[in-house]
Amino acid sequence: MKIVAGFSNYNSDAMEKKFNITQASLRQLFEQHFDPLCRFLACYTSDHMTIEDVVQDVFVNMWEKRNELQIESAKNYLYVSARNRMLNHFREEKRQNALLEQWVQSEMENKQSEECFNIDEFLQRVDIAVDNLPDKCRQIFNLSKKRNLTYKQIALQLDISIKTVESQMGIALRKIREQLAVYYPQK
Repeated sequence: MKIVAGFSNYNSDAMEKKFNITQASLRQLFEQHFDPLCRFLACYTSDHMTIEDVVQDVFVNMWEKRNELQIESAKNYLYVSARNRMLNHFREEKRQNALLEQWVQSEMENKQSEECFNIDEFLQRVDIAVDNLPDKCRQIFNLSKKRNLTYKQIALQLDISIKTVESQMGIALRKIREQLAVYYPQK
């Protein structure tokens, strides 16, 4: 058995390479590649928090899937994964912005007959709708929208899964939309 960069390498009958990821090897990879990966992702964005979140996600995913992964080059795997996660982040952000823009456009169209949109009244109604959310849902919504935490940060803070955060945010947005629809019905 030959040890390569903290991974044990063995050959099966099919001569496949499989690296066995250990805590020590993952720590070594993290220490060796975290900063270079962050610099690499800086080509895509200057948002350091997003960059660090993406790089940390890559390492967490690598650890969680350590028994399933078949990696020939840890460095290549890390860089490709980081790039893909960053692109996925941009796609999701773009999708959310498009939905928000669509909603704002719809609200503006609904208010065409009025000369101006009373933003204070609207924000007051949003606050009431948020206050009417279930406790956990309201807490997650406020952490996301008022404290600008990422879903991952919220999940860590509340000791819940990211999927739970996504689900609760979906519920919150749907309930807020439903309550606002009473005052701003769509045509």
